[in-house]
Amino acid sequence: MSPDPAPLSARVFHACHLEGRFVLRSGRESAQYFDKYLFESDPSLLREVAQAMVGRLPECDALAGMEMGGIPLATVMSQLTGLPTVFVRKTPKEYGTRKVAEGPPVDGIRLVVVEDVVTTGGALLASCSALRSAGAVVDTVLCAIDREEGGAANLAAEGLELRAALTRSQMPAG
Repeated sequence: MSPDPAPLSARVFHACHLEGRFVLRSGRESAQYFDKYLFESDPSLLREVAQAMVGRLPECDALAGMEMGGIPLATVMSQLTGLPTVFVRKTPKEYGTRKVAEGPPVDGIRLVVVEDVVTTGGALLASCSALRSAGAVVDTVLCAIDREEGGAANLAAEGLELRAALTRSQMPAG
């Protein structure tokens, strides 16, 4: 049985929930925003969130941390599990190796993509497609917070299961 997510949800909510007028990556406007860097910059809270995510982790060969917020989560999860980590760029750099995934080769490797907050899943869809094109086997995305605004359905349409440590509906009203 999984531990009760309510205490962690409340701490994350109070650490990073902001109210105001925000434009999300999807282009949507929102009256609430989860500034994940506010929990990711707190070492003990970051570790607790990463531990909750490890509890949702399927069998895999490596973790793939999304630029930029997924990288600290994947790094701590790597420390907790011993799994190697690759770091996924939004776009390949235009110099050096020109790779979308930095770190060990991904060809033939079963990756779990790690993200901080999922709203519609747009950035994840593009990155998972790029990882698959590089030969990685990707069927699961793991996030810290699912805003429950269509991301799971959008990812499922591309054969990706979204697993979340925390969901918006588990958090206090705000």
